[in-house]
Amino acid sequence: MFTGLVEELGKVKQIARGAKSVRLTVAGVKVLTDVKLGDSIAVNGTCLTVVEFSRDWFTADVMPETVDRTALAGLKPGDTVNLERTLRVGDRLGGHIVSGHIDGVGQILAKEQNDNAVIVRIGAGPEVMRYIIQKGSIAIDGTSLTVVDFGPDWFTVSLIPHTASMTTVGLKTTGEPVNLETDIIGKYVEKLLGLSQIAKPADKITLSFLEQHGFTL
Repeated sequence: MFTGLVEELGKVKQIARGAKSVRLTVAGVKVLTDVKLGDSIAVNGTCLTVVEFSRDWFTADVMPETVDRTALAGLKPGDTVNLERTLRVGDRLGGHIVSGHIDGVGQILAKEQNDNAVIVRIGAGPEVMRYIIQKGSIAIDGTSLTVVDFGPDWFTVSLIPHTASMTTVGLKTTGEPVNLETDIIGKYVEKLLGLSQIAKPADKITLSFLEQHGFTL
């Protein structure tokens, strides 16, 4: 589990492509200070497992499922990526609960300066937009941000100068892809209320269900 507060910007050193998979080597400093084999590091918001490491780099295998659902396969040597270690028990939850499991790939549609902030408009598909609400949380390339506004297939976030300079969201330009993860709490609420498209009729909460289990007088 992560918090969506990017610890540092890393650089892609090498990408080895398999038939459907990718082996990704990334340069970093802060996230490697206490790294061990098998640790998880979020790369642009995607939870990856460290399989090799040295003082200033680590390697992770990206399986076909992750390649299909994220923008990682489009990375090139020299590209900048957001890096975050997993949340430790007792740490401050400065952002929001981020699982590192990407819901969809969006695209930067526009960026506009508004005094000291940068307003970024992101285009996204229905698998993401169904969970978007005003003032709700969204992880963009693993960066915890707050939704300012939204429409049928887009939403906007606002970046303070620090976030704009220290994350890929601020560095990327119009047309570039971004990994998107919506608030996990919304997904569980949807499932419990039986609103999910994959929920079975028996999973839905009904008045008779509540009466049967003592939730009504």
